[in-house]
Amino acid sequence: MFDTKIRYPTLSLDEEIVYSPSMKASELAVLKELLATPKKIVIVPHKNPDGDAMGSTLALYQYLIKTGHTAHVVSPNDYPKFLKWLPFEETVVKYDLQNKKAVRLIKEADLIFTLDFNALSRVAEMAPALQQAKAQFIMIDHHQQPDDYAVVTYSDTSICATCQMVYHTLEMLEATDQVDAAIATCLYTGIMTDTGSFRFRSTTATTHRVIADLIEKGADNALIHEKIYDANNFSRMQLLGTALTNLHRLEEYRAAYITLSQEELDAHDYQKGDTEGFVNYGLSLDNTVLALIFIENKQEGIIKISLRSKGDFSVNLMAREHFEGGGHTNAAGGKSDRSLEDTVAYFISILPQYKEALNE
Repeated sequence: MFDTKIRYPTLSLDEEIVYSPSMKASELAVLKELLATPKKIVIVPHKNPDGDAMGSTLALYQYLIKTGHTAHVVSPNDYPKFLKWLPFEETVVKYDLQNKKAVRLIKEADLIFTLDFNALSRVAEMAPALQQAKAQFIMIDHHQQPDDYAVVTYSDTSICATCQMVYHTLEMLEATDQVDAAIATCLYTGIMTDTGSFRFRSTTATTHRVIADLIEKGADNALIHEKIYDANNFSRMQLLGTALTNLHRLEEYRAAYITLSQEELDAHDYQKGDTEGFVNYGLSLDNTVLALIFIENKQEGIIKISLRSKGDFSVNLMAREHFEGGGHTNAAGGKSDRSLEDTVAYFISILPQYKEALNE
């Protein structure tokens, strides 16, 4: 069973002092004490990790190695090709492909960092291994409604990316001098991808100050954009064409949606990550505040759903209430066990209850 017993080091600090919007002085002190001596550490992103998940885990990995710890990033599964150029990506252990090694590392770990997710269900098949671990857990995440499994929980939904939170963690540890070009590259990548190249409203003045510091420390912003966004192959562009052909608009609800069947994915030699960003085309339509993409995955027997919105309309709530998911106010994910056609029909059927909110 998962050990939820908190084993705090003996500390005498005023718990009311807050160093950041979310990390109390008491938790920061715990973190400092846990990292004060060399540890065996595992760093975990969520299943199907994106740029923020991989950027944050690889940046933290490099910092921990630099400061004398034995660290490994253990990912539940593989990630898109456009992230495989990140510094030290080749060191990542994939739970689904390197199971024995991954399980051993988790069992031997003193500490486990969970980054860019806040519920163990987000690692899917890897969850039992984490639940049985004897390690103490540290969560760094910016999604809503975190579970209570960590000794240190640094959770802040107002921050645009977990990579920015890792940077702030290094600030609180007085360790930003450890940020070199490789760490800066990983952190920049995560912030850039999770903010839609700094255009989402979660991007703040503080975000830009962090980005400026990362560039000063060696992140090549032009190269990073090129590596992430200019890596399209011909089949992906054709798949985008199919997605746009399948774009539907529901003007009454200021909503749009895209469907992609397994047959359509297979016809265009679909690779993991190929549909990244497709949902945003629906949201880019004039007078549209809600967009979804429904992607059939016959291997898992589900319809994968990405939801995006503008303004105050919460796709996090929609995903939690109807699609077994969640996320942020303006960006969330979910799934459905129905067929593709039935999932779309269900989505359309629930829209009347959101009509007023969508037309505010």
